[in-house]
Amino acid sequence: MKTVVTVDSQGRKTALQPCLEPCPIERGMRLLGGKWKASILWHLKEMEKAGLVERHVQSTRPIAVAYTITDFGRSALGILDQLRVWSEEQDV
Repeated sequence: MKTVVTVDSQGRKTALQPCLEPCPIERGMRLLGGKWKASILWHLKEMEKAGLVERHVQSTRPIAVAYTITDFGRSALGILDQLRVWSEEQDV
């Protein structure tokens, strides 16, 4: 059903037949929205290429994958913890 919008003489808009369901773009934004979701998905590909994580296909129908940190990736955890401590000490 198409939403019909009317405008009164004072320029106020009213939806006569509002959409009851979100459009496909809005559904996608709800799924990928949030501060970090899209960024994490993007960077997982780069982290896999760098050997920091491994991707494991668990099922193809429906598609299900899992990521595990590699020994190489685990070796960076100490450095990241030091960066966290430094950042907290600097109050940045």
